[in-house]
Amino acid sequence: MRALLLLFYAYIAGTTLWAATPATSKATRHQPTIAGTNVETYRKVGATELKLWIFNPATKADKPLPCVVFFFGGGWTSGTPAQFEPQSRHLASRGMIAIVADYRVKSRQNALPADCVSDAKACVRWVRANAARLGIDPSRIAVGGGSAGGHLAAAVATVPGLDSATDDKAVSCLPNALVLFNPGTVMAPFPGLELKGFGAGLDKSKFGCEPTEISPLHHVKKGLPPTIIFHGKADTTVPYATVEKFTEAMKAAGNRCELIGYEGQPHGFFNKSKYQETLDATDAFLVSLGYLPKR
Repeated sequence: MRALLLLFYAYIAGTTLWAATPATSKATRHQPTIAGTNVETYRKVGATELKLWIFNPATKADKPLPCVVFFFGGGWTSGTPAQFEPQSRHLASRGMIAIVADYRVKSRQNALPADCVSDAKACVRWVRANAARLGIDPSRIAVGGGSAGGHLAAAVATVPGLDSATDDKAVSCLPNALVLFNPGTVMAPFPGLELKGFGAGLDKSKFGCEPTEISPLHHVKKGLPPTIIFHGKADTTVPYATVEKFTEAMKAAGNRCELIGYEGQPHGFFNKSKYQETLDATDAFLVSLGYLPKR
C-alpha cells in the first residue's frame, strides 16, 4: 500500500494535468497576471492570501448577471488558476461573469484535499456574499473545474461538512449548476465499482478526512444542481467508469446530469484536442439554463 501511495504522489507531482497557460497570461508563479480582470482576495489562511480573478462582460449590465467559478486541476498538489482563462473569456464575451480561483495545494501550502474543499466552499460563499457588489445574481452561480478542480466543484455541491470554522454558514456555498471536466467523483469504495486511479488507495491521513467524507458519489441525493460532465473514455487517471457511476446515481436521484464521453481521449483533453467541442457544449448547457442568450 505504501508503494502505491508513493507511486500515486510521484505521478501527480510530475504529470501536467492542466493546459499550457494562454498567451494573455503571465504565470511564472502559480498566481498569474491575467489582463483585463479584477483581482480580489476571498480568504486568508495564515500568510496565504487566496485570490480570484473576475472576467466581466465588456458592456455593463443593468441587472445582476449569472456567474461561473472555475477551479484548476493538478491532483490537489499543484496547478494554476489560468487553466480556465480561455473558457472564462468566452463566457464573459457571451454575457456572464466568469471567475477563476486559487486554492491551497500540497506543493505550496502542504494542504490536504480536505483543505482544498474547505477553500472551494469558502470561495463560493464569498462570491455569493459579495454578489450585489459584483453585479452577480446569487441564484445563478455555476461552479466548474477540471480533474482535482472538478472534484472540488462536485464536492462543494454534494459533500456536507469540511467547512472552515470562520465561514458564515448563513451564506450557502451550494452551486446552482455544475460544469465538470474529467472530475474526480469517487474517493472511496462503492458497490459495483472497482476503484482505480485518482484518489484510489488514499486514506484519512492523505485526504485529511475519511475517504467517504470527501467522495461526491457517496453524497448524491435528490435536489442537486443540473450538471454536465466532459470525460475522455481513455482516461486512466480518472477512469470513465467513475463518472458513469456518478451520472447513474445522479439520474436515479432525479437530478439532471449529462455525461459527454469522448472516444480515445485521455485525461486533460478538454483544453487541447476537444477544446472547441467542450466549450460549445458548455455554452449550450448554460443556454439551456437561461444563463446565456441563444446564439
